[in-house]
Amino acid sequence: MPQSANITGVVTKAATEAGFDLAGVAPVGDAPELEHFPRWIAAGHAGEMKYLEARDEQGRLKRASVARAAPWARSVVVCAINYNTEQPYSTQAPDATRGWISRYAWGQQDYHDSVMLRLRRVEAALKAACATDDLITRCYVDTGPIVERVVAKYAGIGWIGKNTCIINQKTGSWMFLGVILTSIDLELDDGAGLPAPDRCGTCTRCIDACPTDALIAPYQLDSNKCIAYLTIEKRGAIPQDEDLRSGMGRHVFGCDICQDVCPWNRKAPATSAAEFQPRTELVNPALDWLAEMNAEEFSRTFRGSPVRRAKRAGLRRNAVIAMGNSGDRKFLSLLGKLAADKDEVVAESAAWAVRKLA
Repeated sequence: MPQSANITGVVTKAATEAGFDLAGVAPVGDAPELEHFPRWIAAGHAGEMKYLEARDEQGRLKRASVARAAPWARSVVVCAINYNTEQPYSTQAPDATRGWISRYAWGQQDYHDSVMLRLRRVEAALKAACATDDLITRCYVDTGPIVERVVAKYAGIGWIGKNTCIINQKTGSWMFLGVILTSIDLELDDGAGLPAPDRCGTCTRCIDACPTDALIAPYQLDSNKCIAYLTIEKRGAIPQDEDLRSGMGRHVFGCDICQDVCPWNRKAPATSAAEFQPRTELVNPALDWLAEMNAEEFSRTFRGSPVRRAKRAGLRRNAVIAMGNSGDRKFLSLLGKLAADKDEVVAESAAWAVRKLA
C-alpha cells in the first residue's frame, strides 16, 4: 500500500477535481466538543429529531463518538463545497408579503444527491490509491451518525461559530459538507487537521439577530426554538407560543438569519456550480401560491428538492403563519377560506393568522 501521506495528497487533489472548495483529513478520536452532545440530548434540545438519539448496543449515543458509530474507522475525509449565490440575503429582502426559503434549497437538485455524486469521485480515488480489498469506506452527506461540523473543524475546514455553523475565514459559512469514513490511517496534510482558530471573537450578531432566541448561549442551539427546525422538522401544529409563531416571520422553509448577519459572510464568494444556481420561483415565493398548493403541484414543483422534507402539509402551515405575520390584510379573505381547510393544522394556523391580522 502507498504511504498514507501520498494517499492524502491523492484524496485532496481528487476533491478539488470533483469541484469541492475545501478538503481535509481528520483522525478518528473523541473530540471534546462531542462531550456536550449527551447533555444536549438530555436537555431535550433536539426536539422531535429522534434520529439524533441513535444508540449502539450498549445504549450509548452514536453521535457522541465517531469511534462508537464506526469502530473500524481510523480517519475521516471531509469535503466542503460553497453553495452561496448572487442573491440578496433574507435580511436584505424585507418584503413580508412573500415567503423565504433557505438559500441552500433554491438549487436545481437536492444537495444530498449532488454532493454525494462528487463525494463518490473522491472515494473512488481513495480506493484506487490504496489498491487493497481490505479498505472500508462509508460516504455521508447529512445522513450518517456523525456530527459533521466537529470532524470538519479537526480536518481544518474552519471553526465552529457561535451560531453552531462551520465557518471558513475565506469562504464564510455557506458550505455543504460531505464526509468519508475510512479504515486507513491517513496522514494529516501539512497540519490541515489542526483546528482552525476561533475567529468569532466578541461578536454576538448571530445570537442577537435570532428572532426566537434559539441560540441560548454562544455555540448552543435549542432546536425547539429554531426557525429552521420549526419550518422543516416539526410535525403538526407549531406550539401556540406567540413569540415562536411571530418570530417565524415570513420563513416557510429554513432560516438564514444567523448566517446572513455573520461578518464572515459579507464577502462570501458565489458558487459557480450549476446545480446550486437558484430557481427563480423559490426565491421569495408568493405565500398564497404555497398555501393553496395541491398535492400534484407540490410534487411537481419540489421533485428532487430538499423542500420535500417539510412535506406539503408543513409548507402550507408555514405559509399561513407567514401570512399572519405579514401585517397585510389582503390575505384575510384567503385565510378565512383556509380556516375551514380539511387539514386541521392548516385550519388552526389560518384561524390564528386571521386573529393576528384582524
